[in-house]
Amino acid sequence: QVQLVESGGGLVQAGGSLRLSCAASGSILSISTMAWYRQAPGKERELVATITSGGSTNYADSVKGRFTISRDNAKNTVYLQMNSLKPEDTAVYYCNADWVVLLTLPRDVLDAWGQGTLVTVSS
Repeated sequence: QVQLVESGGGLVQAGGSLRLSCAASGSILSISTMAWYRQAPGKERELVATITSGGSTNYADSVKGRFTISRDNAKNTVYLQMNSLKPEDTAVYYCNADWVVLLTLPRDVLDAWGQGTLVTVSS
């Protein structure tokens, strides 16, 4: 199977920066689109940013110009550089892989999720 493990969360003051990482492990042949989602207390999970295997990116309006998503296909890792953080960015951030093709059975894993990493931005 496949495992996604996030890291890099923590407590930061408003205006500060954090870099999240999400490493996928397993007998991975390829991963299609990867994404970061977040869920604030009492709110629904929302999409933050996506990146295709070719490097095309998309961002939620609330993070455009502040967050940058990138990936290293050789390491099966996706990153989220978060700058100019605001208290409203406080949430658990989750990594998602839309379609993972494995070398072993089962060959396809759809909609894989990490366990989340907490980001707290203090005012």
